[in-house]
Amino acid sequence: VKMPGNYTRCPFSIGLFLGTAAVVSYLTRQEKAKKSKSSSVDSITLPTCQVVFVVGGPGAGKGTQCELLEQRLKGGWKHLSAGDLLRAERKAGGELGDLINQKIANGELVPSSITVKLLENGMKAAYAENKTTNFLIDGFPRSFENMDAWNDAMKQHTIKFILDFECPEEVLVGRLL
Repeated sequence: VKMPGNYTRCPFSIGLFLGTAAVVSYLTRQEKAKKSKSSSVDSITLPTCQVVFVVGGPGAGKGTQCELLEQRLKGGWKHLSAGDLLRAERKAGGELGDLINQKIANGELVPSSITVKLLENGMKAAYAENKTTNFLIDGFPRSFENMDAWNDAMKQHTIKFILDFECPEEVLVGRLL
C-alpha cells in the first residue's frame, strides 16, 4: 500500500499500534464485563439468609474450618472471607477498589459500610449462582462498629451464632511465621 506523501511504513510502529489497540480493546472488554457483573449483582434481592460469623485471631484456623464446614454441612453453606473480598476488590480496581487502596495507603481502616457492601455482594453472587442462603462469614465483625454497620444494612438476615476460635498466642505466631 502506497502512503501519500513521504511517509514510510515502519514495522516497529505498526507493531506498536496493533499492540496498543489490542490492549485498549482488552481493557475495554474487561471494564464492560465488570460493570455488567456488578450491575447484575446489584439487581438481585436476597431472601432472608442464615449467617454464622466466624471470628478469631490471624492463624486461628477460621478459613480452614470454614472450608471444611462448607464441604461437610448439609443445607448448602457458603464460606465468605471478609479479607478475601477486600483483597479481590482492591485488585479489581474501580471506584470502590481505589477507595479501599487509598484508605489503606493512608493507614486508615476501611469503613465498615464498604466491608458490609462487599459481603452483601458476595452473598448475592452466591445466591444468583446456586440459590445459597446459608453463609459462614469469616473475619467479620471485628468491632461493635462493624456490627452496627451490618445491622444497618443487613438486619433482615438471621444471625444464628458467632463461632469464636481461640488459640494461644504462641501457636498463632508459629503458624504465621
